[in-house]
Amino acid sequence: MRNKTIDYYNKNADLFVQGTVSVDFKETQDKFLQLLTGKKVLDFGCGSGRDTKYFLESGLDVTATDGSEELCKSASAYIGIQVKHMLFQDLGEVDCYDGIWACSSILHLPKDELRIVFNNMSIALKPNGIIYTSFKYGNFEGERNGRFFTDFTLEVFKDFIKDVKDIVIEEYWITGDVRPGREEEKWLNLILRKITS
Repeated sequence: MRNKTIDYYNKNADLFVQGTVSVDFKETQDKFLQLLTGKKVLDFGCGSGRDTKYFLESGLDVTATDGSEELCKSASAYIGIQVKHMLFQDLGEVDCYDGIWACSSILHLPKDELRIVFNNMSIALKPNGIIYTSFKYGNFEGERNGRFFTDFTLEVFKDFIKDVKDIVIEEYWITGDVRPGREEEKWLNLILRKITS
């Protein structure tokens, strides 16, 4: 199922980039910037490279990754830095990042894999580091329009994240989709923080 999702992005990379690269996401990007305590950031599933570009221009030290080889090529050309081709499951750094930006990316993992990836994200964060992530709002888990999705309501996510070591929800908000014509689609946005005792 996961490979089918990557195939989708490889086949539709140009179309996906066109639909996302110029979307104004400044309000959420700036919220993330204000909560960061350092400059080292992972854009985890960078897609078109829109957010990496903004963060680089804001003076951050950004590592960008994506699971789709075609999106890596497009994003590298757009940003001007090499985007690393990597699956979410391959994250292996320890105490490396001040922040992880996972904007509508890790939602393509089933919950059992997502739990492991969240634990790896926690390990990759420095103490007091933050994660921004977003999921379509709802209870669905499965294939939709050629890709795998895990949706969350706040209640289900609160229960889900309890199993992830050292991570707490700091802030959450629900928004409409920022892409034109898709405003009715609701998103759960989350800021998570690594708390170490």
